[in-house]
Amino acid sequence: MNGSNRLGQESLPIFQQAEHSHSHNTDQKHTDYTPEDGESVHPHVHSEESLRRIVNRLSRIEGHVRGIKTMVQQSSPCPDVLLQIAAVRGAIDRVARIVLDEHLTECIARAAKEGNMEVEIEQLKAALDRFLP
Repeated sequence: MNGSNRLGQESLPIFQQAEHSHSHNTDQKHTDYTPEDGESVHPHVHSEESLRRIVNRLSRIEGHVRGIKTMVQQSSPCPDVLLQIAAVRGAIDRVARIVLDEHLTECIARAAKEGNMEVEIEQLKAALDRFLP
């Protein structure tokens, strides 16, 4: 930051989206895993309330990130920008905890009832390997 306490007019690098293939439709089912040879994928079913809660949090995070971008464009002090980035990281971590909790209580429980535990656990391990540092 070359001796200055301000960021330049350059925009922040665009965050690459994590490779994650799924989409939500009106009945709240989605597939979040691309199967290996011979593996089956079960549908994840989430409540309307759960989806609304997660989407609302993500929308707030999205707005917060846009605010950080504006701060950078306006040459706000670096410590202020870093503080806001830390807040977004914390918010993303909280959303991840909500998703993980729901996965454990809903999807893993459903897989146990259906006898799909091995596949579901492997999918969870793969996701955690990508998620955790």
